[in-house]
Amino acid sequence: MFPKGRMKRRDFFRYSVATAGVLAFPSGPGFLYGGRKRKYAHDIVTLGGTGIRASRLAMGTGTHGMGRQSNQTRQLGVRGLADLLHSAFDEGINFWDSADQYGTHPHLREALKGISRDKVVILTKTHASTAREMKSDLDRFRREIGTDYLDVVLLHMMVDSDWPSRRAGAMEVLERARGEGTVRAHGVSCHTIRALETAANSNWVQVDLARINPAAVSMDADVPRVVKVLERMHRSGKAVLGMKILGAGRLSNRVDECLDYVLGLDCVDAFTIGQESAVEMKDLVRRIS
Repeated sequence: MFPKGRMKRRDFFRYSVATAGVLAFPSGPGFLYGGRKRKYAHDIVTLGGTGIRASRLAMGTGTHGMGRQSNQTRQLGVRGLADLLHSAFDEGINFWDSADQYGTHPHLREALKGISRDKVVILTKTHASTAREMKSDLDRFRREIGTDYLDVVLLHMMVDSDWPSRRAGAMEVLERARGEGTVRAHGVSCHTIRALETAANSNWVQVDLARINPAAVSMDADVPRVVKVLERMHRSGKAVLGMKILGAGRLSNRVDECLDYVLGLDCVDAFTIGQESAVEMKDLVRRIS
């Protein structure tokens, strides 16, 4: 827990932002799909066969992320995003989703000044293709975040079916880093069904970040086809993480439906949603709970 003064400042920030008219998700019914067992944002779940335990909800830090910037970095800055991560940690959310492309590593470093490293799970992503690029990225990422190890490192935005041959050098370095203990698990984020199907067939992939929502928004395949691949991944022991849960914001009028849908998928271990304020974070936690 953090000093009462900081909690008061965060409460002040929360209500100030709410008054300013920040997007508030519409309220709606609770569980539409996942009727067997109640699930919570702060549930600590095991990510596939990796042994890594993280909260079901991950703090997405890359809304409209590109060029090492995102909405979070532009609007909140280093201290503001660190405070948001702290506020989520107070709610039991210990899973941080970042990427080199988002430029959020320094923000995670700032957040770690107030939280023990072993209390959070850090996922980041790389565009490295070659062994040299991957080694350089791993060294730089750890310096930027201020950590000796990274929990999960993903090859970012796979779109081609032959990505394993294109990224073979980077994959070899990540596998070696896992053996050395500087990376706990590795995998890919998939932005096409072709790449996703390749990931499902890859013994190298331990963690997959996949697009899933009930309306197939920001997806290039129908929902049943995607779910079938995710189920096969999950059965093989891979950790399946969901993204685009709200269709990159295009399903913000169907939040409860989208949350209930992903919570009802037993093949999805955890999921990430980009959150830009304490208001949004607390609203998601409330809805999931």
